[in-house]
Amino acid sequence: MPDFPHLVFATPKKLPDAGRLQGRVAVLDLGFCAQGLTPSFESMTGPFLARLGERLCAWVDHHDHPYHARYARDPRFVLASKDRAPACAPMVTAEVVRLLGPADTLVAHLDLDGLYSCARWILEGEEPYAGADADAVAVDTRVGELTTTGRLIDRALRAKFQDAPLKIAVVRYLTTKSPAAAANFLDTIREAALVYDRLEADTLAWAQRFTVRHDVAFVSVPDGVKFDKTELLLRGQALARVAVVESSGSLTLAAGFHSDVNFLDLFDLGGGMPTRVTIPSARKAEILAKLGY
Repeated sequence: MPDFPHLVFATPKKLPDAGRLQGRVAVLDLGFCAQGLTPSFESMTGPFLARLGERLCAWVDHHDHPYHARYARDPRFVLASKDRAPACAPMVTAEVVRLLGPADTLVAHLDLDGLYSCARWILEGEEPYAGADADAVAVDTRVGELTTTGRLIDRALRAKFQDAPLKIAVVRYLTTKSPAAAANFLDTIREAALVYDRLEADTLAWAQRFTVRHDVAFVSVPDGVKFDKTELLLRGQALARVAVVESSGSLTLAAGFHSDVNFLDLFDLGGGMPTRVTIPSARKAEILAKLGY
């Protein structure tokens, strides 16, 4: 196995300074910035790609975007739509790593699928444990049951979503061959998962405040309140076809992965996940009107 790469966690809207990334770079589970929102591809993704230049060795992703066609002839880009690839981790195959690696730095989405994509890259395309790919799909689509390991890691990450050391511990746990090291990393993960118990209780309290109109469940959570947005959206989806959570100056909309809802088309967004989007609250009146709320 090659040396452990540098790990950098990001979102499509908050990419790292390309000039500070070391060596050859693989980008995993990070969609191109959507058109129609700020930042856009032209202001965020495009400049990042330009600055990386030939140091980019791979970009593996499964979020819808019309600009995928621009890179169809560039072998470094392994791109798919969400319906074809419900999770990114299974796309990081042994062939992809062999053909496009090695990478000195992995830049990945800061969620479970992003971390599992890192683990598969480090393991040269191998699944870190039996059922890991299915766990990545289940978490990214919120459809299906998780393994015991997947559930533990999911709860830990949801409790401390911005905790970079925890994310590194997860990737280390998934890739280490040392039982002693694995035990230490597992202790870190378990400790974080315990924090989720209180967060979950607070989230369920907010779930009681949804109002439902015309198959849309809506709740507004004040700034500064800690809650699990994913769990709150799932609770809203149990009440209506579309769940909307307003918090921190934005509206997050979610519908079932297998529904026929496509928020990208409905709100003229140029990329992302068709069944979950986040849009500035400045468009609240438009959003609720189009949803029929």
